[in-house]
Amino acid sequence: MKRTVLFLFLVMLLVVSVSGMAARQVNIGCAIYKFDDTFMTGVRNAILEAAKGKARVEMVDSQNSQPIQNDRIDLFITKRVDALAINPVDRAAAGVIIDKAKRANIPVVFFNREPFPDDMQKWDKVYYVGARAEESGTISGQLIVDYWKAHPEADKNGDGVLQYVMLTGEPGHQDAELRTEYSIKAVTDAGIKVQCLAQDTAMWNRVNGQEKMAAFLASHGDKIEAVFANNDDMALGAIEALRAAGYFRGGKYMPVVGVDATAPALEALKEGTLLGTVLNDAKNQGKATLELAYVLAQGKTPTKENTGYEITDGKYVWIPYRKITIENWQDAL
Repeated sequence: MKRTVLFLFLVMLLVVSVSGMAARQVNIGCAIYKFDDTFMTGVRNAILEAAKGKARVEMVDSQNSQPIQNDRIDLFITKRVDALAINPVDRAAAGVIIDKAKRANIPVVFFNREPFPDDMQKWDKVYYVGARAEESGTISGQLIVDYWKAHPEADKNGDGVLQYVMLTGEPGHQDAELRTEYSIKAVTDAGIKVQCLAQDTAMWNRVNGQEKMAAFLASHGDKIEAVFANNDDMALGAIEALRAAGYFRGGKYMPVVGVDATAPALEALKEGTLLGTVLNDAKNQGKATLELAYVLAQGKTPTKENTGYEITDGKYVWIPYRKITIENWQDAL
């Protein structure tokens, strides 16, 4: 009798223990490079939405400082979170983050800023979610090509050369470099000659974009025939400077393109001040990041079946870009 009671007691303990394990939400430590970035706000919201009912996400603002982010990650590791989701301030810092996570056996999903390939190969529990920046650059260039070919008056001086200015993201950022390179490559590949009148970084920022564009206008005025911006915030800043200079009224127009398809950019598209943008799919970047981190937190290997996303080369989830114009802006909602 005593043995039977003891056996039943042990079985009950086992059931309670297993039930507790099943019911426990996994803990994911998530660090964003900075909270006041418009696009990353969309990604943050998507991560939190995807986590509902399945994972607890502690999200921190790295304030665009790698040392601050390193401290936040150290705290996550001390707390023994089940997985890390990191949007690095500096992609070059990923190697050190991976070394720390590997020692603690905490899997890592990087997103939006791609670590160097050598760092990605340091450990089999490191993944990346993002989009191919060269694709967004190509689409940006195609938007300008389409406009140039459809509007002969865009060639203001009639020389057959597209005189443009470029607002770039932060120096060294792979998205900034590739969007800049491939946007112009798309134009020249279409057989259009180009001349860069001015190029400067506005650090992804709207206010900076407005200031840089005002400086471009002061130097080059009506010689400018198109404006490229590596993201929508800078494009919107450029539009404000152009508006102050008399554009977008009385028939005076300047084609401006951005990247991200943020809500403010879509409003500018509808009002006719932004020529076009490129959908950088924040919802799917956020959801994919959460799904990978969730699967890894349970000690499993991510697959298309358990995450819903195709995994390339065993480590990468690529979210495709899409061209957004006035004709299809609803697709970005």
